[in-house]
Amino acid sequence: MKIKNLSIVLLVLFTINSCKQKNTNTSNIKEKTVETSTPKRAKFEPKNGVLLFAGQELEAVGGLEKYNDGYLDHFDKPAGWTTYTNINPGENSFGRTQEGLDGLWETHDWGDNDYNASLQLQDSSYTNMALAIGLQFVNHEEKVADGTHDKYIDKLGDFLLSLGKRPVFLRIAYEFDGEPWNHYDKEATKTAYRRMVTKLREKGVNNTAYVWQSTGFMSPNDGDLESWYPGDEYVDWLGFSFFNRWAEQKMIAFARKKGKPVFIAEASPTITDPNFDKNTGNTKETQLSNPEQAEEAWNKWFIPFFKCIEDNKDVVKAVSYINCHWDSHRMWFENPTFKKIDARLQLSDSISKRWKENTSKDLFIKSSPSLYDELYGNN
Repeated sequence: MKIKNLSIVLLVLFTINSCKQKNTNTSNIKEKTVETSTPKRAKFEPKNGVLLFAGQELEAVGGLEKYNDGYLDHFDKPAGWTTYTNINPGENSFGRTQEGLDGLWETHDWGDNDYNASLQLQDSSYTNMALAIGLQFVNHEEKVADGTHDKYIDKLGDFLLSLGKRPVFLRIAYEFDGEPWNHYDKEATKTAYRRMVTKLREKGVNNTAYVWQSTGFMSPNDGDLESWYPGDEYVDWLGFSFFNRWAEQKMIAFARKKGKPVFIAEASPTITDPNFDKNTGNTKETQLSNPEQAEEAWNKWFIPFFKCIEDNKDVVKAVSYINCHWDSHRMWFENPTFKKIDARLQLSDSISKRWKENTSKDLFIKSSPSLYDELYGNN
């Protein structure tokens, strides 16, 4: 009996130990599952598809009583629109002395036609749309970095908080590597970027994704981009501009390395001139009202633009088309890239038709009553 009982005891102990081993194995499997699960998406990064934006000033976007011949007046309402502002008080811009955060509350023209984000925010045409803000502080990066301009950051925070749940994409020091027009100091700009993000977060701003945007061609390799990078914890999205030198961009590869989504934050049809000089950036005349020039633009710019999005839809999650009459704005009269460009889609029936066909594909996300919930639900 003692031997039999001993056998039973040993059998029970063996069974208990086996169960423990199985539980341990199950635990390990769960841990491995967590480790190999899909990475967390960035703030407002869509689960599927590409957010479609339009920009950039009041005339280009339209949808208002006074400004009624822009993108919103001719095409389906996109997921968002872009506007611009600054923290460079005292700087002269084409006859206007900037005050800081110009164009957010009142109508201002600093050489690029009228801007007034509040006018747009108050209009029903802009409901269920996200907002992308290009923020520059050229010549003031050190003052942003050392706290001298904290009052502007605080005021910007109040503006962002006033928007409630509306998603915002804030492009801090956009085209940071743009020489010679931006000429940012690298170290001061990185410090300024981090200070701004930190202070806005401390203020309780949670409706804003932070976008770090390159020109797309001025930084020739990953090392250059890395040297400008403020750090993963301060950057939600990476961005670049899609103009005539789009093929030189390195940001998409950089984004894959960083595990961040890409916002093609500025895009407008520009074609490299046969006598192109990198020191001047000359582009060919492109008037979309001209059928021959419009067709050339479609073949040499629009097709590559849509192909870039399609080929890189694993990382390209937002794009913004600049529907701008560039050559009518003082800022661009002498600019070699934009002085001969009129990119208003509605001027060309053939371009408009193909634009609608391409942006009507399931890939592109437009405005909808559920847009905000979907973007917030992605995190």
